[in-house]
Amino acid sequence: MLKFKCQIPKQKMFCCLLFGLCHLFIICVLSFVILMSGCAMIKEGAKGFAGVSTKVIEQSRKDAITKTFNYDYNTCYNKVKRILKERGSYIYAEDLKKQLLAIYVSEQDTTPVGLFFKKIDANNTQIEVSSPSTYAKEFIATRVSSALEKLLNPEEDKPQTE
Repeated sequence: MLKFKCQIPKQKMFCCLLFGLCHLFIICVLSFVILMSGCAMIKEGAKGFAGVSTKVIEQSRKDAITKTFNYDYNTCYNKVKRILKERGSYIYAEDLKKQLLAIYVSEQDTTPVGLFFKKIDANNTQIEVSSPSTYAKEFIATRVSSALEKLLNPEEDKPQTE
C-alpha cells in the first residue's frame, strides 16, 4: 500500500483559511441584515413587484380628500365597493385591518387610488380618498361622492313636473 504525504506550504494554507473566513463573515453579515430588515420589507417588495402594493397610497393619505356620509360602516363599504365595480374601477387589494380598498382608476388606467373607511358613529362613515395622482384622487372622490349622494336622495334625479 502506498502512502502519500502531502505538505501544503504555510503561506497557501493561511491564504485558504483567510479566504474561507472572509466568505463566512460575509455570509453571516448578509444573513444578519436580511433577518433584521424583517419580513415586512421583503413582503412589501414582493407586493410592489406583483403590482399590488398599497404603500404609495398609504403615504399619500396625508393629502387625502375626506368626506363623511350618512351610512353605517358596512353599508357604506359595500355600496362604495359596488359603485367602483359598476363604474369600471379595478379593486386590487382589500385590507380589513387598515379599512382600505385599493383600486386602479380603471382596467386601462392603473393609477393607484386608496379609499380608507372610518366609522364615525352608528350612522356615519368617513371616507378618505388618497392617491399620488391629484387627478385620480379627485376623479374617484367625485365619482363615489356623487353616487352615494344619489343613493341617499333619489328624488333629486327625477325630472320636475309642472
